[in-house]
Amino acid sequence: MKILIIEDEEELAQNIADYLTTENYLCEYAATFSQALDKITSYTYDCILLDLMLPGGDGIKLLEELKRQHKQDGVIITSAKNSISDKITGLQLGADDYLAKPFHLSELAARIYSIIRRRQFGNANVIQLKELEINLLAKTVSVNHEPLNLTKKEFDLLLFFIGNKNRVISRSALAEHLSGDLADMLDNHDFVYAHIKNLKRKLTEAGCDQYLKTVYGMGYKWEI
Repeated sequence: MKILIIEDEEELAQNIADYLTTENYLCEYAATFSQALDKITSYTYDCILLDLMLPGGDGIKLLEELKRQHKQDGVIITSAKNSISDKITGLQLGADDYLAKPFHLSELAARIYSIIRRRQFGNANVIQLKELEINLLAKTVSVNHEPLNLTKKEFDLLLFFIGNKNRVISRSALAEHLSGDLADMLDNHDFVYAHIKNLKRKLTEAGCDQYLKTVYGMGYKWEI
């Protein structure tokens, strides 16, 4: 799961990134309005943490830009501005939540989890798809009630496919999901193929039907 931290306080941004990394999130960082605008225009995130007071511009303008581009990224405003009017404006423009500074990192992580669960998994902690069961909190997978051991990237891929089931996802989008904007600097995205091959093999050997399909020339699709 990818998180964009838009925050000009470097130490706070690093603390957030360190904490969320231990929760298995892939974190990217933007410190200014222009950096953030470039990120939200070029990439997609499972959740964006948005500070309102940024060098070079108002974070509210970034919310307006997300809305203009019809982006579906989850957004939590994290701001020292704590007036009712700021909260109402942010929520009316499409933010999912508003967390006033200072905040506990554990509360922030809980709110991120809640938004991703609601947006991508129907607000369920346990996803049941026929013989496949995924426990989001425990980060475990089982097939026909037998535990299945996946690597972190295989688990992330599985969740990404299920959160976008019946949609074709390109290899470049998968590379971005797994590696963030570092994917742009790679010579190729062959590592995606390796992870998908291993995920398919493990699911099949565990007795799961072949829901993960290759769509030749286009990408991959979880079809169910």
